[in-house]
Amino acid sequence: MNISFLGAAGEVTGSCYLVETGGVRFLVDCGMFQGGHDADLKNQHFPAFDPRGIDFVLVTHAHIDHSGMLPRLAALGFKGAVYATQPTIELLDVMLRDSAHIQEKEAEWAQQHPHRNHHMLLEPLYGEREVELAMALLETVDYDAEFLPSPGVNCRFREAGHILGSAIIEVRAEGKRVVFSGDLGQPGRPILRNPAEIDTADAVLIESTYGNRLHKNLKDTLNEFVFAVEDTLYRKQGNVIMPAFTVGRTQEILYLLIDLTRQRRLHNLKIYVDSPMALAATEITMKHIELFNQEAQKLVAWGQERRKELPDIRFVQEVEESMALNDIRSGAIIISASGMCDAGRIKHHLRHNIVRPECSIVFTGFQAGGTLGRRLVDGAEKIRLFGDEIPVRADIYTIGGLSAHADQAALLDWLRHFRRAPRQTFVVHGEQETAVLFAGLIKERMGWDAYVPEAGETITV
Repeated sequence: MNISFLGAAGEVTGSCYLVETGGVRFLVDCGMFQGGHDADLKNQHFPAFDPRGIDFVLVTHAHIDHSGMLPRLAALGFKGAVYATQPTIELLDVMLRDSAHIQEKEAEWAQQHPHRNHHMLLEPLYGEREVELAMALLETVDYDAEFLPSPGVNCRFREAGHILGSAIIEVRAEGKRVVFSGDLGQPGRPILRNPAEIDTADAVLIESTYGNRLHKNLKDTLNEFVFAVEDTLYRKQGNVIMPAFTVGRTQEILYLLIDLTRQRRLHNLKIYVDSPMALAATEITMKHIELFNQEAQKLVAWGQERRKELPDIRFVQEVEESMALNDIRSGAIIISASGMCDAGRIKHHLRHNIVRPECSIVFTGFQAGGTLGRRLVDGAEKIRLFGDEIPVRADIYTIGGLSAHADQAALLDWLRHFRRAPRQTFVVHGEQETAVLFAGLIKERMGWDAYVPEAGETITV
């Protein structure tokens, strides 16, 4: 069995692994690269193989850096099945269409402003038609159920605890078992169940997004979160801007704001969720309460009984409504995509609030290198938006303990459930320095052979 590391090797985004075994060729994930000019170039050059020769695709979850190139794959001749959990399929129907829409709008802006466009693509990678092609190929897989997508290849999807529908994928072929971790969630997080414990593998691909650090405990995280909101809304009389991925992170932030209201730690909240697909994503989330953990199910029951005590939450759909939010000078929490500030409506809200010292920008998720969000987290004093250089005067908060990714300790704990060391452990989905550090830690703490593959490298399992 050969595995080619076509993305998320020495970087966080672009997850895509080509597996060749017994005459069968398939992909695990087909994600988009994110984060600046280099990412745009990599996306334009996708794929480095003939899509017509791929038999099927396994998708760990709906985030665009794991699924966002499926429409391009289908448009270039791939006609096999794409396997994913039911929640992932429902979310993909929303997210891929939104991705196409954002690309079309940004390409249109780039064409109209050639002198202010530094790296944006002049043509979208795909549009609505290509999304339809990809959606027609999707097939549902149940958690924990074994299935054979091709003779000689046995697969099973397990709970990953990252976002709704996210999965760890086990593949058995040629007498070998390979485990793809996908993105693993932090145990004990709001809403979702903990990642499944896997105990046997010949080879493991383990994510390492936060392989170099520990998250704050939930108590300290919530205290920091509450302070950021209180200080901005009640003391400074400004607005709180929260960049957030529409799927997963937005629902978790809403959960926390509702729970903190229930605990009477926050009050009189006016929350605007400004993303065209956020309402659909939240409705999909609420359809799958059976996948929530016990505490989340209890909060849902409380909200249904005490509707009058809930925060004022409004989902903003139309462009005119979104633009009107920029007239609000104080008292608003605006949650908007994209989570790394590189696309979508969040850029407009940053433009109108980041110059105001009474406002705050609150980051609750990982910011990949090269993204606008990363520059802000790293302390940029000025940023470029829509071709203009803008000073950063708002407070910048990074609430790391709310990450949807497992931290270093949780990743090591997940690996410790294997009864014996896999013959090969590949550290992926992390920035190069982080992945190398985490691979060294696996060797030091567990005595395993851990390796960081290079982009494009092919390894025999």
